[in-house]
Amino acid sequence: MIVALLAAASLTARAPASAAPTPPPVDSSIFQDASHAIDAGRLQEARLLLARAISAGYRGTPVARLTAQLDFVSGKYFEAWAAFQRLALSPDKRKGDCEKGAISALQIGRFSDAKPLVDCAVADSGASWQAWNARGVLADESQDWAAADEAYSRARELAPAEARIINNQGWSKLLRGDWSAAASLFEQAASQDPKSARIADNVELARAAISADLPQRRPGESERDWAVRLNDAGVAAELLGDRRRAVSAFSQALDASPTWYDRASNNLKALSQN
Repeated sequence: MIVALLAAASLTARAPASAAPTPPPVDSSIFQDASHAIDAGRLQEARLLLARAISAGYRGTPVARLTAQLDFVSGKYFEAWAAFQRLALSPDKRKGDCEKGAISALQIGRFSDAKPLVDCAVADSGASWQAWNARGVLADESQDWAAADEAYSRARELAPAEARIINNQGWSKLLRGDWSAAASLFEQAASQDPKSARIADNVELARAAISADLPQRRPGESERDWAVRLNDAGVAAELLGDRRRAVSAFSQALDASPTWYDRASNNLKALSQN
């Protein structure tokens, strides 16, 4: 019995270990199809293709990049930033990794993390307008106005009619207190993208800052949205030193939406204390 057990143990010890499963060869077409689906806005199709690739055993950079792209277009910017940052540092880095990583970092306010990615994106000789636009936003954050002007200029050379660049140029001028230039740029942006509510609000904000009138309620506009615009006009007036109009704007914002918009109350309180 002892000999038999030893024999069994010996046979077990000498049995070859089962070989690790060999991953399937990477068929790039599935990732190309998924990437094309993302570009076309067919996100559900892209997710299904990604799930099919993962279930087939695909791993590594192609899966990571596709997942990051899906997070980016879905507005999951924290996840996209983390993934693209890793891709940008990998040997398999691609041109768009730095750009999308930079934009994602800016979207979540991680400006220090965005800088190396922005620098990487614009270092490419074929940098896109999105990369230069991101460079301008980052320069505005650090109040490097010369760098901001250069970045937006480069972006507009690549996309002269892109409303988002022109809108950001307007914000850059607004941050410097040049309300007239900001209003002009916002109006240009609105002419390129008349359906953008955000740009339309920026136009009115800049106009309110250089006029004596407060925003009027638009047809069908909610109380909260009107209160937001009134509050913005109050901030603009305060920055210009027009205390009377600032108080009026904040007060009207309170009347418009006392329940939904308490920021105006805080601004009015701070104004009275100052």
